[in-house]
Amino acid sequence: MRKIDFAPPYIDEDIIAEVTDTLRSGWLTTGPKVRELEELSAKMFGLERTVCVNSWTSGAAIVFKWLGIGKGDEVILPAYTYAATALSVIHAGGTPVMVDIRDDFNIDPQKIKEAITPNTKAILAVDLGGWPCDYDAIKKVVEHDDVKNIFNATSEVQEQFGRPALITDAAHSIGAIYKERPACQFADLSIISMHSVKNVTTAEGGLICLSLPEPFNNEQVYRWMKVNSMNGQDRDAFAKKRIGSWRYDIVTDGLKANLTDVCAAIGLVQLKKYKNFMLPNRERVYDHYTEFFSKKDWAIIPPGRGDGNRSSHYLYPLRIKGITEEQRDDIIQKIMDSGVSVNVHFLPLPTLTVFKERGYDVDNYPNTYKNYACEISLPIYVQLTDEECAYVEEQVEKAYIEVVS
Repeated sequence: MRKIDFAPPYIDEDIIAEVTDTLRSGWLTTGPKVRELEELSAKMFGLERTVCVNSWTSGAAIVFKWLGIGKGDEVILPAYTYAATALSVIHAGGTPVMVDIRDDFNIDPQKIKEAITPNTKAILAVDLGGWPCDYDAIKKVVEHDDVKNIFNATSEVQEQFGRPALITDAAHSIGAIYKERPACQFADLSIISMHSVKNVTTAEGGLICLSLPEPFNNEQVYRWMKVNSMNGQDRDAFAKKRIGSWRYDIVTDGLKANLTDVCAAIGLVQLKKYKNFMLPNRERVYDHYTEFFSKKDWAIIPPGRGDGNRSSHYLYPLRIKGITEEQRDDIIQKIMDSGVSVNVHFLPLPTLTVFKERGYDVDNYPNTYKNYACEISLPIYVQLTDEECAYVEEQVEKAYIEVVS
C-alpha cells in the first residue's frame, strides 16, 4: 500500500542553504531577509508595498487595528472558510456577519448587498482554495451610492474610505490571477498566509498586501504597519544595531507580529522558484486530476482557469454529485485506508461550537452546507508525481463505487 501525504512543505537544498546562511549570519530576527522578502513579493504582485508578519492572524489584527474596527462594527464574510477569518473580527471587537457562498466556493456578492447595514465597516472576502472572488461584482456593491450614503464611519481611516473597506483573506491565493492581473491588486488590502502547508511557506508567517486607493498613501500605511507589528517601536532591532543608534521610542500601542529572518529565508527561496517551478507543478497536478475526473459523471471539477482568471491551486476541492455528508465521510475513510491522505475544506463556521454558541445556524447558509457535504480535498503539491496522482484517482473512484454503488 502506498502512503501519500496531504500537504507536505517543499524543502530543497537551496532552502536549507539559505536558512543556514541566516543562522551563520548571526541575524535571526527581523532584518535584511524580511526586507528582501517584502521587496520581492511587492514586485511579483505589482504592488508598492507588502508587510511581512508572523501569521495571517497577526496580519488581520494589524489591518483591523488600522481600520479602527471595534464594538458595534460589522464585517461581512463567508460562512464557508477557516475559523481564523471570523475569529480575527471577534478579537478586534467587531461582529462577524456571515453570508452564503456561490457554487465556486466564494462569497456571493448578492448576499453581501443584502447584509450591508450602516454598521458594516468591511467586507472580508475569501479566495477559497486559491480561486479568486468576483471582485468586479463585490466592488460594485461596496462602491454603490446607496452603500456610501448609509456608511457610518467611526474612525479617521473609515472616513477616508467613505464606504466599507474591501479586504481579502488571501490565505490560499498567492499567485492567483483575476482578469489577467494578480488577484491581490483588486482588494484594498489582502492578507496572505505563509503557514507550513501553503503554496509559499515561511514555516509560520504572512503578508499584508497594500493596494489602497486615493487618498491613501501606501508607503505611509506600510510604515504605520511596520511600527505596529513591533510593539509600536519606532526602530527595529536591525536599525538599532548600527553604531550610535541604540535609542528608540514606543510611539503607539503596537502588537508583536514581526516575521523573523530565519522564517523569511525559507519564503525567499520558494518565492524565487514559484512562477517557473512551484506553481506550474501545482497546475500539473490539477490538470492530471481534472483530465481524469472530468470523464466521471459523478464528479464536479473545482474552478481552475477561465475568463482571465487562474487559481493558485492551493486546494483541489473535488465534489461528488448526489451524496450525503455521511456517504462523503465513508468515502473519505476508504480513501484514507488506502494510504491516501485527504481532507475537507472546511467545516462551515456555523457548525463550530464557538459560533453556534453565538447564535449562528448552518440552516441559514444552504449553499454553504450543500457544497461542504459533498467536498473532498485531494492532495495537490509540488512533489506529487503523475504516478501518485493516478493512484489517488484510482482510490477515489474505488471508494466512490464501494460506497455509492
